[in-house]
Amino acid sequence: MATFPAFLFNTTKSKPLLQIAEKVHNNEMISDEECLLLFKEGSLGFVGSLANYIRENKYGDKTYFNRNFHIEPTNVCVFSCSFCSYSRLYAKREEGWELSVDEMVDIVKSYDGKPVTEVHIVGGVHPKMNLDYFIELIQKIHTHRPNLHIKAFTAVELDYMFRKAKVTREKGMQILKDAGLQSLPGGGAEIFHPDIRKQIAGDKVDAEGWLAIHEIAHRLGVHSNATMLYGHIEKFEHRVDHMRRLRDLQNKTNGFNTFIPLKFRNKNNDMSHVPESTLIEDLRMYAIARIYLHNFQHIKAYWPMLGRHNAQMTLSFGVDDLDGTIDDSTRIYTMAGSEEQNPTLSTTELVQLIRQAHRIPVERDTLYNEIKVYSLEEVIAD
Repeated sequence: MATFPAFLFNTTKSKPLLQIAEKVHNNEMISDEECLLLFKEGSLGFVGSLANYIRENKYGDKTYFNRNFHIEPTNVCVFSCSFCSYSRLYAKREEGWELSVDEMVDIVKSYDGKPVTEVHIVGGVHPKMNLDYFIELIQKIHTHRPNLHIKAFTAVELDYMFRKAKVTREKGMQILKDAGLQSLPGGGAEIFHPDIRKQIAGDKVDAEGWLAIHEIAHRLGVHSNATMLYGHIEKFEHRVDHMRRLRDLQNKTNGFNTFIPLKFRNKNNDMSHVPESTLIEDLRMYAIARIYLHNFQHIKAYWPMLGRHNAQMTLSFGVDDLDGTIDDSTRIYTMAGSEEQNPTLSTTELVQLIRQAHRIPVERDTLYNEIKVYSLEEVIAD
């Protein structure tokens, strides 16, 4: 059991904040109003101490990662989200890329003999890459490497392909699961509140649709992740609303693996005039998410988005997972101005990054089954 930071009761004068600390000490859920208070009045030290207590109570010093790589079928997209630096409209598809099924299977084959456990497949919403196209892709990957976990398609991609194929969400999800799809990433959530969503991503699936697709997946035994894009034009109230909807669905299905706050990056998009959040605000975001989302087992910092050293700092603010090795196989955040312009970490580097934060590296699979716990002295061979 972690030691509760009792000094907070002596150093914090706000009675409402002290009541939140008491709830955390007693393992009780905090309310939306209390979460909002943390955003408005909780200092970095206060929320960080509470989040670290929760994190260490759950996992001690363990910090999870996996060996994974990404495939991005296309950056051509029918949607035009104002925050996106990645996609190219279908009308300007000569500026983007479009991979064939065989090209993507060749990427998978390039990892033959390597101990990767997961392929992560997301991309733009391309009108010619329909349900049948992705069924073929999933089947071929699954046939070639049955033990490789296939995590693929945001709810935005799924909503479009199901509507285009004229199948229900239930039928579409079942078809993909039967083809070999095993879990969903958390992308496309952005901000659920309609006042913000209609300004930054108004033409794609709404909050209710995103949540419905994940609920259907959970009922079919397909776990998923959840995200929130923060640090742009949203207010604290919108963050709380977003996380409440996720917490409510998790109470219903228990199908989310992890929550991933995603920092807005302002390079090369239509929101370049919006300043990015500071590192202090990033750390507060992770800590408050850990405190509020009591029913989420894991909080992940996606290191290619934050930068490896900033992600390392989140391990003291409620985060217990750093994603994976990536192997320079994603361009979504590099095109938006992330510090990580060539996002790849060897297993040795990732283990060392975790060790430097005085945490214990644990290699996991996609569903957080532990594959290997690394001792602090062990020499690693990639």
